Amino acid sequence: MASSNLEGFTADISKSLSGPEWLSEIRNKAYSDLDQVEAPDTEEEVWRYSRVNELKLSELTPNSKRPENLTSLPIDRFSSSSATVVLQDGWISDITIEKEAEEAGVIICPVGDLEDGAKYFGAVLEKPVDLFGYLNRAFGPEPLVVVVPQGTVIKDPIVIVSLTDTNEAVFPRIMVHCEDNSEVKVVEIQTSSNAEAVISPVLEVTVGRAARYSHCVVQNLGAETWQFAHQVVDAGKDASAEFYIAGIGGEYVRTRTDCRLTGRGAFSRINAAYFGEDDQTMDFRTFQDHISSDTTSDLLFKGALADSSRSIYSGLTKIRPEASRTRANQTNRNIKLDPEAWAESIPNLEIENNDVVCSHASTVSPVDEDELFYIESRGVPTSVAERLILEGFFNEIISSFPVQEVSAILQEAIVGKLDRRTLNQSEQQL
Repeated sequence: MASSNLEGFTADISKSLSGPEWLSEIRNKAYSDLDQVEAPDTEEEVWRYSRVNELKLSELTPNSKRPENLTSLPIDRFSSSSATVVLQDGWISDITIEKEAEEAGVIICPVGDLEDGAKYFGAVLEKPVDLFGYLNRAFGPEPLVVVVPQGTVIKDPIVIVSLTDTNEAVFPRIMVHCEDNSEVKVVEIQTSSNAEAVISPVLEVTVGRAARYSHCVVQNLGAETWQFAHQVVDAGKDASAEFYIAGIGGEYVRTRTDCRLTGRGAFSRINAAYFGEDDQTMDFRTFQDHISSDTTSDLLFKGALADSSRSIYSGLTKIRPEASRTRANQTNRNIKLDPEAWAESIPNLEIENNDVVCSHASTVSPVDEDELFYIESRGVPTSVAERLILEGFFNEIISSFPVQEVSAILQEAIVGKLDRRTLNQSEQQL
């Protein structure tokens, strides 16, 4: 039972968190359910190849007090935004809504502040899928809700910075509700100090009929931080839900994305780029559920792995019996830069309807020798040739991000890692 490894996760901490009665009831129910929740294990397929067995939850305690001092945050690089939000250690420390978004009726606030807040909590994720989901419900201090009214188009992105600056267990939660025929982009920046923290964020997104939603995640956590993230999205009739993920930092970072295409004609996309170095582990699990007909999903994950870093991609695309005329594609490409680097790629299809077009592909390989030779033959040093190939490899993902500033952040991070690699190679040759 999981509860035997959760000595620091007490009922008193859960009950001390503020909020309306309905939110306290959710926390109490989740805490009581912990007795029946099994701890994740690498023998389970959904946790296979992960490092979850290395995590010692018994040595952690949840963050139970609002931070007193706010650390400086990188929000100023966004030339324009419709709103900015800062979460620190799971608590909401600042919300700024620009005039245009406020006049359009956009709501951004603690979910407990809304009279009807209970209808947003768990609207997409009725029941947690694992231990970390239950812990988020039991110990999440201040869930944030974003509501975009029907027919509202928000041009500039909503920027949410989630900062962790504590050596504790942190449980942020964001809920986004896009009503019918609305449109919005959300940028989520996940960052941390060099803290030995464990973060378990949950994101719930409801995309109404004919609504258009884009979510960009910049994961740039500290080198000693672990994260177990869960993203869940429900796309209605003719809705579009797109996710763009930049995996940069962290020691072990796992992102599970569940996308349910519940309405006819719904569309989903996930584009992800990740670059591991040292002993980092980037772990991605995707679950695409095509429930209705004429739905489309497109997944593209591309990563490079240097030193002894590791990556895991495991994806399941499920086509239900009623999901005729479905189109689904999932692709994972990995480049191993060093012999000790390692990548596991497992794309899966589960098809229960014959009237579909589906594909999956995965590769794990070193830098293409023919490409490398072609560039070297023109007098380019090997390290520079490798760098040019990698920049071209990632360009497809970088150019697809819908927010220019996010593309720039990802580009800078990749260049920074390539600079370190080039420097290390030069020092080894001396």
